[in-house]
Amino acid sequence: MDGKLAVIGLGSIGSMALWQASRLTDSVAGFEAAAPAHGRSAVGGDTRLFRMVYRGNPGYYPILERSRALWAELEAETGQEILTRCGGLSIGTANGPYLNAVLETTRATGADHQVLTHEELAARYPQHNLRPDDIAVYDPHAGALRTDRAVTAAVTAARANGATIHTSTPIDSITETEGGVTLTSGEKSWTYENVIIASGGWSRRLMPDYLKAATETKRIFLTWFVARDGAQYTPEKFPIFIRIYEDRSMYGAPAVDGVTVKATLDGRGKPTPDAGNVPRELTEAEIAETTDTVTEFFPGLDPAIVRSDAFPDLFTKDNNPLLGPIHQGSRIYTATGFSGGGFKNATGFGEIAAQEALGKQTFDYLDFVRPERFRTS
Repeated sequence: MDGKLAVIGLGSIGSMALWQASRLTDSVAGFEAAAPAHGRSAVGGDTRLFRMVYRGNPGYYPILERSRALWAELEAETGQEILTRCGGLSIGTANGPYLNAVLETTRATGADHQVLTHEELAARYPQHNLRPDDIAVYDPHAGALRTDRAVTAAVTAARANGATIHTSTPIDSITETEGGVTLTSGEKSWTYENVIIASGGWSRRLMPDYLKAATETKRIFLTWFVARDGAQYTPEKFPIFIRIYEDRSMYGAPAVDGVTVKATLDGRGKPTPDAGNVPRELTEAEIAETTDTVTEFFPGLDPAIVRSDAFPDLFTKDNNPLLGPIHQGSRIYTATGFSGGGFKNATGFGEIAAQEALGKQTFDYLDFVRPERFRTS
């Protein structure tokens, strides 16, 4: 045996699983095909949104609560500011389907929040060009996660705890035996007691057929704009936001560099056959819709896109992640398929994956993320 646990992929979830595993044992290794937070991974793009107020399954809320605490622990352990705490806005039509869904989930979870009337929203956040019936739900615990800092900090902390890091080491295959799991990369091989697959858009080739059929790699693009008055878009004045109507949707983050504002169309992921060869340039249609939306939403931004990029991520059929053994009793554990929304919960999911893969603890409220839900026979 080369160790108790190997983590394949040191991106958003893998880096956190490695960090958490290194707190439990020094017999853990991380394998990364390139380097942690490399420019083509789903980590790219400077920031991701953290929020406690959301729409959807209330089952995520305990993981969000734990993730929030763990982000603070990672900051304290590494001396890095990772979560810029600036609050968050969910903006939409009063009594419309988006905000109704947000409030339904929020009431179920009990998350702290404040409903802002149209007048309150306009007075507090004049950067937003509002429609007549717009209101917002304000999340005081929301913020912007600094993705590169987060991943590199977690890997650095894991190394300090005794973890072994293998960079530029793509894993070609994994084979489970009675006593462990063997990894191969070129002519090299290693055997570990257990393995976590956390390689995002590159995970499918290492998974069984039933999970390949339930997943799809998609291309996600991001865009940035210059603020005419950067002081109005700093984290102190401009919270993260998600704004959704039937005809338009956009999310974004404040100008963490003091100049450029991240404002990106929501829910535009398109299938891509090769995670390693995602088209980085935006199409004419993507550019047109993005600039039209920014022109309507933000008169204080120059509507010309000054920066854009695209990244791969793995989506499941139900948009819930794959977290658990590939089958009952397996030594191969998946922590992937986060469907474009995993970063805010990365520390919490990383802790769950490390605890379960090392046999330290199991969690009984996670049926909605277990891989076995996709088995048909």
